[in-house]
Amino acid sequence: MRTLLALSLLSLGLMAAPVYAADAAAACEAKAAEKKLAGAAKNSFVKKCTEDAKAAAPAAPAAGEACEKAAAEKKLAGAAKNSFVKKCTEDAKAAPAKK
Repeated sequence: MRTLLALSLLSLGLMAAPVYAADAAAACEAKAAEKKLAGAAKNSFVKKCTEDAKAAAPAAPAAGEACEKAAAEKKLAGAAKNSFVKKCTEDAKAAPAKK
């Protein structure tokens, strides 16, 4: 149940067009709880995660729109569409980091 809640919070944070600091922090806190981090390790993880989310925020809406368009072209709906868009957006965010 806790994992489901954490994933729900994370997905809501990813769907927001601009990622606000509070949303990013909440999603990062959920990830830290999922990984069962505490103390300095948790603080370090949350800080880096929040900074990464802020850095990726400008690219997120463009990637999300492109992925939504691709899903529409493939005529996906429901869970298949959501899964495709989520993976596509994550891949798009990871691609600039690999360069």
